[in-house]
Amino acid sequence: MLLLVLSLLLIPALAQGQIIADNFEGGGAIATWYGDDCGIDPFVANPFPQGINPSATVLKYTDTGGAYANVGFDIRGHFDLSEQAAFSLKVYVPSNGLTGDQPNQISLKLQNGGLPEPWSTQSEIIQPLALDQWQSVTFDFANDPFLNLDANSPPPVSRTDFSRVILQINGENNNSAVTAYLDDFSFAGRTVNDSGFNQLVWSDEFNEAGAIDPEKWHHQTQLPNGVSWFNGEFQHYTDRLDNSYVERGLLHIVAKKENFTDQGQTKAYTSARLNSKFAFTYGRVEVRARLPFGPGTWPAIWMLGKNITETGGYWASEYGTVSWPACGEIDIMEHWGNNQNYIQSALHTPSSSGGTVNHGGIMAEDVSNLFHIYALEWTPDEMQFSIDGNVYYTYAPDTQNAATWPFDADQYLLLNVAMAGEIDPGFTQSPMVVDYVRVYQQSPVSSSGVEEAYPFELFPNPVKDTLNIHAPETLWGTAVKAYSPSGELLQSATLEGGLLSLNWAAYPKGVYLVTFEVDGKQVAYKVVKI
Repeated sequence: MLLLVLSLLLIPALAQGQIIADNFEGGGAIATWYGDDCGIDPFVANPFPQGINPSATVLKYTDTGGAYANVGFDIRGHFDLSEQAAFSLKVYVPSNGLTGDQPNQISLKLQNGGLPEPWSTQSEIIQPLALDQWQSVTFDFANDPFLNLDANSPPPVSRTDFSRVILQINGENNNSAVTAYLDDFSFAGRTVNDSGFNQLVWSDEFNEAGAIDPEKWHHQTQLPNGVSWFNGEFQHYTDRLDNSYVERGLLHIVAKKENFTDQGQTKAYTSARLNSKFAFTYGRVEVRARLPFGPGTWPAIWMLGKNITETGGYWASEYGTVSWPACGEIDIMEHWGNNQNYIQSALHTPSSSGGTVNHGGIMAEDVSNLFHIYALEWTPDEMQFSIDGNVYYTYAPDTQNAATWPFDADQYLLLNVAMAGEIDPGFTQSPMVVDYVRVYQQSPVSSSGVEEAYPFELFPNPVKDTLNIHAPETLWGTAVKAYSPSGELLQSATLEGGLLSLNWAAYPKGVYLVTFEVDGKQVAYKVVKI
């Protein structure tokens, strides 16, 4: 029997039920706001902190008479409006900032930002505005009246090409002035990322209690210069269980205050630094983690070129040919305990290393008590960094060469907690806790034709308690089997009535296989249990 394995971990890798939102408080997920013939300042003090919006900062929109003035942003991939099609925001238009006699209105336009003339197939909703007050406005492309610039375009909810949002106040093709303030923009629907990173190629779910998996990780403990680590750090990295261990499905990397002597050097802190024994070029990295507490802690989820010559690194003895920063460094997440809840991503290259200018950050919610998903999407053209599906920084240099883009060769992952800067004198110990590390890449063989022929839907994936399986009526009666990571048959059932629910609650974390027997073939889907 032919076995077709579809790596349909598409929710984390392609289709995301994420919130595209910006509260303009420094915690927004939209990093690409721009003004088109319109002044824009996304971080001004709220001049009218009243009514429904006492927020401290807002976006200021200043149209001084531009005929087609607007503000907007682009996303990577496109919006999926099939289930959730509503955009919302708050807006305040002061009457003393208006000239002319244009109607008081705000429009939201959806466009394909990849077209040479992106407006040519746009869809638009116009809503009325009241002056001199904050008001909430919603643009629902499933239920509100909309205007298609091209009358032959299908309804917006049927479109799969929208990648740009345009906001325009008081119409276009006029020279009237408008000053306005925007806040709390949100789209809570799905976006579909076109990167194609849909194959889970490497992961650690940390299922086995005790020491870290030596098949997947290397403890880097050797002081690179014989005296200390770089950046004025104060710790020794060790391979002891005191500093790194797995418990209840979670990796703990523990920074501790203790005098420890190794390699002839005594230091006041210990921690762990892990190198992955897997290296790759291009893909999506996801790490679900909770960060340590305390000024002086410096946790990082990052990557280095496999060709680095760094002493003690896993890859250096066999592949090391260049020093840092020629190898390239990708900081997926860094957090400093003296700037609680601010996370940063950065790129270190020969053109900008050390205090690199290539960085971006965001304020996140309670990162030392809550788990967040820190992710990188690495393509031949750009690096895109996100938290919980919300992109906050993109690195895409105009000129790619060895100085700006040493990122066309294998890199490996590092997880560590350093101790540096002004350390809290009361600090004793604190861990970075990691739920999983996953790497996705493009499937070597496109499965799009198979997905169309056998359109099974498995959700949610990753799954926690219940896995739902949906299929059209033509596939009712299909035999379904679920297998453990070791190949043990766990469940068998028949798909009847279009929807089958399988209990997944008792299974440990890991990657499972669900198979369907149809047309003489066995079609298999990977499912991750979290």
